Amino acid sequence: METIISLIGFFCKILWGDLVTFKMPGGGTLGLPLLVILLIPTGIYFTIRTRALPVRLFPEMIRVTLEKNGGTGDAISGLQSLMVSTATRVGMGNLVGVVAAVSAGGAGAVFWMWLMALIGSSTAFIEATLAQLHKQKDPLYGGYRGGPAYYIHDFVMEKTGRNRRYSATAVLFAISGLICWCGISQVIGNSVSSAFENAFAIPPVYTTIALVLISAVIVLRKNATVKVLDLVVPIMAGCYMCITIFIILKNAGQLPSVFARIFEEAFGLRQVAAGGFGAVLMNGVKRGLFSNEAGSGSAPCSAAAAESNYPAKIGLTQAFGVFIDTIIICSCTAMIMLLAPEEQVQGLEGMNLLQTAMRYHLGEFGVIFVVVILWLFSFSTFIGILFYARSNVAYLCGDNWMSQTVYKVLALVMLFIGGLAAYTFVWDLSDVGIGLMTIFNLAVIIPGAGPALQALKEYEAMRRK
Repeated sequence: METIISLIGFFCKILWGDLVTFKMPGGGTLGLPLLVILLIPTGIYFTIRTRALPVRLFPEMIRVTLEKNGGTGDAISGLQSLMVSTATRVGMGNLVGVVAAVSAGGAGAVFWMWLMALIGSSTAFIEATLAQLHKQKDPLYGGYRGGPAYYIHDFVMEKTGRNRRYSATAVLFAISGLICWCGISQVIGNSVSSAFENAFAIPPVYTTIALVLISAVIVLRKNATVKVLDLVVPIMAGCYMCITIFIILKNAGQLPSVFARIFEEAFGLRQVAAGGFGAVLMNGVKRGLFSNEAGSGSAPCSAAAAESNYPAKIGLTQAFGVFIDTIIICSCTAMIMLLAPEEQVQGLEGMNLLQTAMRYHLGEFGVIFVVVILWLFSFSTFIGILFYARSNVAYLCGDNWMSQTVYKVLALVMLFIGGLAAYTFVWDLSDVGIGLMTIFNLAVIIPGAGPALQALKEYEAMRRK
């Protein structure tokens, strides 16, 4: 067992540790993990190939997202697919992750989060459109299914000229995804039970049992997931935005100084001399990249399930999801912290920092609100990742209820175990899983992006007519 744990830690360090380190002015360093080295050039490349899609077609993103057509029969609409992907993107990282990024990198990290959302939108468009182009009918749940495992398989079969049941790369992606989502289930259980214990002194076992039972009722039913997320995601995101807007209006006089601080620290005007610019840059970059999940291959699993007359429309919808996650929700968390007096939050980190900031803004109600919103974010993430898992399980095991149910039960068990105790090697395992997913996904979407770019060209030609 110790050998396995050591092996997991080794791979986690390769994927997430600093692969290359540069010396910065002032004596600091800038470390670049492998995934950052892969994701940033990919995002820039697709931003160029799509002719600055996130900026140029932003109004079109909003228009297609709000369209009511699509989703006939058992198939879901583009907006419903966005609800599923938003449920998984908007998770603990939007709270704890942003707090950690700003704590370690300062206010300037927020700017780099915004920039990563812009280039990440282009990557999200490509992978979501490819998922639409390679989707299949789903004989179990109805509607459609697909995702990276399917377009990776088709790409490999086309390049090799073969027609086999499995592709090794697609199999590795599917397994990596299932491992990642099982690990995330444990992290979710632990985060929720710990938050309720710290805020309300509720023993973890009671919180965990309630979370598992509610989740089981939803995920073990045939098509309850999308209906629940249609209700939960707008409520949780809307409430969080409304609370943040109230806090911003309440502290409107501080906004000029907050934005000045963000831009000053973003370019190291205060940090370079102290050698801290590398921390500012990388904390913002990492949080932006890993919060919106663009390039990891998760969100395409929901994009493939949508019904649309133009694949590019679903790609635009998922690109808009990156904007919602990082530009809106992550910024809400950052503003809550940055509008609190520095002397009150100095030296704090994690949920303690965010709860202290909310207590300053809204009193004890703020503390309770943070715990409830964390529960909603985490709960919706768990429901969403099991929706993703459907397509990977089907690719590996075929269309049968037994394999689908076994994986759901396994995830529920991991959720329960995580609620009672934290096993850090499982957290590392989920990090390894999403890291491998990203590598396998990027290995195909970069050389295989042609059909997605062609779909965009055809859609824009149709719109001009």
